Parts: sequence; structure tokens; C-alpha cells
Amino acid sequence: MNNLFIKLVVLSAMLLGLPMTGTLIAGRSVAMYLEFPPETRFIQHAPFSWLAFGCYAAFIIVVLIFLFSPVYKKNRTVIKSHAYSRPFPWWGWISLFMCILFWVAAWNRFGFLERLQPHTFAPIWISFIILLNALTFRRTGRSLLTHKTRLFFILFPLSAAFWWFFEYLNRFVQNWYYVGVKFEALEYFLYATISFSTVLPAVASMHAFLVSHTNLHHYYQSWIKVDVNGSNRLAWSALVIAGFGLGFIGILPDYLYPLLWIGPLLIVLSLQTIMGEHHILSDVVRGDWANLVSYPSAALACGFFWEMWNVYSLAKWHYSIPFVDRFQVFEMPILGYAGYLPFGLECAVILMTVEAWIYKK
Repeated sequence: MNNLFIKLVVLSAMLLGLPMTGTLIAGRSVAMYLEFPPETRFIQHAPFSWLAFGCYAAFIIVVLIFLFSPVYKKNRTVIKSHAYSRPFPWWGWISLFMCILFWVAAWNRFGFLERLQPHTFAPIWISFIILLNALTFRRTGRSLLTHKTRLFFILFPLSAAFWWFFEYLNRFVQNWYYVGVKFEALEYFLYATISFSTVLPAVASMHAFLVSHTNLHHYYQSWIKVDVNGSNRLAWSALVIAGFGLGFIGILPDYLYPLLWIGPLLIVLSLQTIMGEHHILSDVVRGDWANLVSYPSAALACGFFWEMWNVYSLAKWHYSIPFVDRFQVFEMPILGYAGYLPFGLECAVILMTVEAWIYKK
């Protein structure tokens, strides 16, 4: 418990304090970063670059080929997925109906739904989360909602706090911004918090669904062994690099914006290593890469639906990403989807930590 408290304090202090400290040292006004609701676009990003796009794309392709190569190995025996163990539950049918209902409301401009249309994000995602749990329950007879109910509901308020950190970091790089409707400060905070509360439950539910319907864990539980034990020097180095990067993120947003996604992960993993704790990389010592692949896959799958439902909604977000802002799939530039991969690992760290705390693993 003490270690958890220390990690939360250090992580919060670094994420909240370092970007602001860097901008103050650079002599910039604090006011523009604290504007709420955030509406002013004060960062002009670098234009599209074929060189940057090509290098970034090549790196992503190499990483994906490496991570998904076990799936294509012919000498692996494929385990048959679970047979459906029970009928689709009644609450799954209700969630499917509600998801479709709010989807229609989000993408149309019916006059009688005018007051509802700015607020369809949370209802769609709550319905979709329950639907994922219903699909998992049908396959395995278990789900987060039915068999880890306490964890399921704790994830909602935790998710809201979790995503507000990313909203804060985004103030220093402005990679996304919201359009469509305007709210007063209190309204914005309440509506945004409700929407943000669905992020972790969505990734956790998608992860359970993918694991129950695919052979991902079979492919990756016996793969490449990498010794990550006893690497305190590397952990301290990563912590210092993440700290300096976050300190300069507002000064060099065109170059350091990936730290918005990678920085928190580096900090948590470094602290866990220094404290001698088991973390998401620990299993690769025995060649188990299952979580390192399944959680990013779950985040990427959620990302597809986040971007799809966003594209025609009234209240929505747009992207402004330096050097690679082209070839949009929905509103997201295609290479931007790579950000969901480290984000999935960050979700995994939170989910595994909270699950271990609740169930005293």
C-alpha cells in the first residue's frame, strides 16, 4: 500500500508539475495552459512531411511484424476457441438496442433529440461496454460485469481521473481539440468526466472479449525470453529521460508529443522496477508476451470504435498532429492509431494494479 501511494504521488507530481515547470522556465504564460474549458488553439504544428511519415510508418510496420509474427508461424497448434456455453443474456439484448439507439441519435440531427445529441458519447459507450460483457459471458459464462463486479464499477471513477491526466498533458501539445458545442466550465467538467469514465471499462471489457474469442494468449505465452530483472540502472535512466522529456514537452511539442503516451508508462514501469515489483514486462523473462500484445490490441480495437462513433457526432474531437497529419481514417490520421498501442499498456498497468489491490493477489 505504501509503495502504491508513493508511485501515485511521484507519477502525479511528474505529470502535473514537469510540463508546467518547463513552460515557466521558458518564460511562457501559464494562463493559456490553464484555460477551462480549453478552447484556444495556440500551437501551430509543423506541416506534413513525407520523410517523417515514411520513417514513422516504417518503424510501426517493423514493430507490428515483430509483435504479430507468432500468429503466422505454421508450426504452432491452434487451440479451438470456446464453444458458446449459454444463450445470449437478456441484458445483452437491451445493451445492443440502446447502443444502436444512441448511435442513430449521435449521427442524425433529429429536432426532437436536439438536447440529447451533444451527450451521446457516454450512453453509446456504456451500452457497448455492457454488450462486450454480454458477448464474453455468452462465450465463457463469465465477464467483468458478472464475476468481477466490484472491479468493473471501480473502473468508472478511476477512468475519469486517469483520462483527465491525458487531457492536461494535451494542453501542452494540443494534438486533439473538441468542437461542436460549447459548455460553461462546470457543465464541461461534469459531461467530460462522465464520458472519460468509460475509457478503462471499455479497454478492460474489450480485452476480456478478445481473450475469450481468440488464441492470442496461446500464441504468446511461450515466445522470446528477455531478462528484464536487475535493471535498476536502466529504470533510473528511463525515469530521468521521461522527466526531462515531460519538462520540455510544451517547449518542443512537435517533437516530444509522443511522450504524452509513452511518458506515463515509462514512469510507472521505472518505479515498479526500482521498487522490485512485478510489472507488465516481468513475464517476458519466461517468454510470456500475452499481456504485451492483448492489451494494446484491445486498446486499438476500442480506438476503432472511438474514432468511428466520433466522426459524425455533434460534439466531437479533431486532431492536429505534426508531420504525419494526413490519410485520415475517420478523424484520426492513420499513423495516429499507433498511439493506442502504448496507451493499451498504460491501461493494463492500471487494470492489473487495481485488480491485484481489490482481490489481494
